[in-house]
Amino acid sequence: MLSARPPREELKEIRLRLGITTRDVADLSQKIATTEGNPEFHISNAWLTQVENSDSVPSIFKLYTLSSIYRIKFTDLLRLYGVDLQHLNLHQLESPLPDTHLANIDVYDSDRTVSFPVRFDRSFDIDNTNLLSRMVEIWGEVPIALIQHLDVRHGLYGYIGLEDLTLYPLLRPGSFVQIDPRARKVQPFRSRTEGDRPIYFVELREGYACAWCDLQEGHLLLMPHPLSPCPVRRVAYGTDAEIVGQVCAVAMRLIDPPPPAPDAAKLPRRL
Repeated sequence: MLSARPPREELKEIRLRLGITTRDVADLSQKIATTEGNPEFHISNAWLTQVENSDSVPSIFKLYTLSSIYRIKFTDLLRLYGVDLQHLNLHQLESPLPDTHLANIDVYDSDRTVSFPVRFDRSFDIDNTNLLSRMVEIWGEVPIALIQHLDVRHGLYGYIGLEDLTLYPLLRPGSFVQIDPRARKVQPFRSRTEGDRPIYFVELREGYACAWCDLQEGHLLLMPHPLSPCPVRRVAYGTDAEIVGQVCAVAMRLIDPPPPAPDAAKLPRRL
């Protein structure tokens, strides 16, 4: 719907296509401002004329009003001015935090589509490791909302902080984990391989932790990996620590990303 033309031209064309005048917009916006109890939602005839003929940027209140009157999604109007909410998750990934915490993976426009495998090769053997591109017979554009529905409905997501070495090298810092909040009961400790031991995401007074767990005399033991430099932590269960859920999936880099290429413009010039 939106093109590379200046926002002022886009807004004016949308209004003209709807067959309404700037005074019509002013009258309709007054009703919104009255309903919301905030005059910032009102759009005057002079203000709209200025926006349609200059590079002025509307406030969030007036964008909301235009979204309502023009029947355009608020996210589309934001993108018109160069703000794409879908980039929030990307910026969060590029700005990792040192401590383990819950992660919000939000979809702000469920109508947008992404490339997704819609048909798999029936001859493909799922028991053997292979490239995803060789598994897929047909790729298609699928609404993001549909991808959400394919996920575990009750899932939460957590991020392993860059300084959290509790389960290293089983879980590397910077990993994302999927959490099942229905599995909040610590299973009795039994001798098993490290791959079979349940991993729990734990909320503490000072933050979060991701570890093997055991209960001992009313205390929760946060058990590190044998190769981890972290010690066992013992916290009061129910007061200083609560189980958020059990980790059921993990997305993890096996190697560190390469450093960014140097900016040629910032390199020192030879004299």
